Amino acid sequence: MIVSAIVAVSENNVIGKDNRLVWHLPEDIRFFKEKTMGHCVVSGRKNYESIPEKFRPLKGRTNIVVTRQKDYEAPGAIVVHSVEEAIAVAKEKGEKELFIIGGAEIYNQTMEVTDRLYLTRVFHTFEGDAYFPEVPVAEWEQESYILHTKDSRHAYDFAFIVLNRKR
Repeated sequence: MIVSAIVAVSENNVIGKDNRLVWHLPEDIRFFKEKTMGHCVVSGRKNYESIPEKFRPLKGRTNIVVTRQKDYEAPGAIVVHSVEEAIAVAKEKGEKELFIIGGAEIYNQTMEVTDRLYLTRVFHTFEGDAYFPEVPVAEWEQESYILHTKDSRHAYDFAFIVLNRKR
C-alpha cells in the first residue's frame, strides 16, 4: 500500500490558522476530491472537526479519524487512537493508496512512512499556526509539476506538485 500525504502549503509552510485554511482555491479543492475519492483518508480530530459539518464525513471515502480521546465519536467515520492503527485499518480494507489529509500533527507523525506527496504550493506567505514539516529535497523526486496562475477565482499563483520518495 502506498501512503500518500495531500496538502496545500504556502511558501512559508503554513497550512492553516485557527483550525482553518487561510486561502480559497477552488481548483485545489477539486484536485483534493479527485485524488482522494474512493480511498481511505486519515485525519486528526481537530482537522476532521474543521471540515464543515455538512461535508463530514467526506463522501465517497473511508474517513479514519485519529484522536487520543477514548470516547470520541465521529458518525460515519472510523475512530482510531494512533496513526499506526489508522494505517492498519486501511491495509485491512485492502487499500492501495492511503491519503493523509492533516492536520499538522498527523503530517508530522506520518512523514517518515509517507511514500508520495501531493503538494499544492501556494505562492504567497501567510500568517498561521499550523505548519507542514520541511520536505528534505534530497529524499524526493518530482513526478509532475502543473502551474496555475491567479485568475478571477484564485487570488494566488499555485502549483500542483507530485513527489515520490526515493527508495
